Amino acid sequence: MTALHAEWTKSRTVPGTAWLLLGVVTLTVLLGALASSAMAADADPAKSVLMGVTLSQAIVVVLAVATVGGEYATGMIRLTLTAVPRRLNMLAAKGIVVTCLTLAAAVVAVAASLAVGDMVMDDLTLTAGMMRAAVGSVLYLGLIALLSLGVATVVRDAAAAVGVVLGLLYLTPLVTTLVADPVWHDRLEKLSPMTAGLAVQATTNMADQPIGPWQGLGVLGLWAAAALLLGGLTLRFRDA
Repeated sequence: MTALHAEWTKSRTVPGTAWLLLGVVTLTVLLGALASSAMAADADPAKSVLMGVTLSQAIVVVLAVATVGGEYATGMIRLTLTAVPRRLNMLAAKGIVVTCLTLAAAVVAVAASLAVGDMVMDDLTLTAGMMRAAVGSVLYLGLIALLSLGVATVVRDAAAAVGVVLGLLYLTPLVTTLVADPVWHDRLEKLSPMTAGLAVQATTNMADQPIGPWQGLGVLGLWAAAALLLGGLTLRFRDA
């Protein structure tokens, strides 16, 4: 509880945290509104309304990485580890706080995007698929925060960690498009954290999706779990 209270106090008193969370909400809603207004007749309404998640996740990456990378950059990590000698407890506390903050911002962002989408599109129906896409998008951003935290703990440098995570999210789909072999193309789509994770937003043409909605989110969950496991091991056995 001491570690959790300390992490919550730090996140609450750092001015940048509030601005980053506001950025998540603003970018998600604005891009969703633009995508909704320009949506083609055969487009998936859920993906259009929630399009902003594809960009606002970059802000979540910066927020989560700063939780660890900022302390390594300033040397504050030594003070943190002195106050909380159980390193895994410290990592768990950081994970809980950054995930809760991200989920809170994501709930506001997704709800506002649906409301704005309803006004722009005029006939947006909250079907079961739409609700699954909304809930899945919130969980998606939470998993992105955990993935980023794990990578930052391993890398220790904020700029490098942001580059690694953004590369993993945005470059993997680009590389996949260059793969001509249909078998490997399909495999890479199913393994790509962003492509697989955002499959949870699909509500139309489900047979054409590379992976099922919840299975895709599960793939992202595995990426996040692997990053946190590696981060926990390096934190446990490496000097600060």
